Amino acid sequence: MLKGLDPLLTPALLKVLAEMGHGDEIVIADANFTAASLGRGKPVLQLPGAGVERASQAVLSLLPLDAAVAQPVAFMQVSEYPPGTLSALQRRMLAWLDEAGHAKPGQCEATERFAFYDRVRAAQAIVLTGELQPYGNFLFKKGVIGEALVP
Repeated sequence: MLKGLDPLLTPALLKVLAEMGHGDEIVIADANFTAASLGRGKPVLQLPGAGVERASQAVLSLLPLDAAVAQPVAFMQVSEYPPGTLSALQRRMLAWLDEAGHAKPGQCEATERFAFYDRVRAAQAIVLTGELQPYGNFLFKKGVIGEALVP
């Protein structure tokens, strides 16, 4: 056990986060997500007792988001409803990301389902949660920690 770390961060998840570099992406997915097939060849970490919000809070307690891109957060677009429709979970996540200072709503991109799958195939890892809300899938692009190059 280590001091100051969210207890949801397992040793395997900590290893993945530590190995990620600038621009690498990690997926926090709901229980319905096709993690086994899309995650072939990459870590698929199970957090069945946690939802997407809780898992995202734990991951983003250590992972800086990429300030060098316009949208460091992507989430799966709800496809059965008109464009722009958000699930209750998506609304809560966007509000939390904004309130916690991680990303403003405009920095979070709603991504069509199959385009989201394409991004997942290139991601570093998938964290599969026990979240039962469909379309509860978020992708976070890692940024950097350090001082600005120009004062």
